[in-house]
Amino acid sequence: MTIISQTAGRSLRPSSSSGFFSTLAIAVYALFDRLERRSAVKTLNELDDRALRDIGITRSQIEDAVYGQFKAELTRYL
Repeated sequence: MTIISQTAGRSLRPSSSSGFFSTLAIAVYALFDRLERRSAVKTLNELDDRALRDIGITRSQIEDAVYGQFKAELTRYL
């Protein structure tokens, strides 16, 4: 009778590459998220006060609105 192990040909050492790539993916996602939010802040800052008032924010609320700290105020208009 011959017994074949399921781990034959595999390294017994745990692979750390999956942890590395997972961490790398999270970092890349965070970078793109940050760049997208910075772009949104820049775009909103380029609008005039009337356009900002039309969407329901003032100039001083732009960063709070983009970074999600303004949800309670915005939801009453939805």
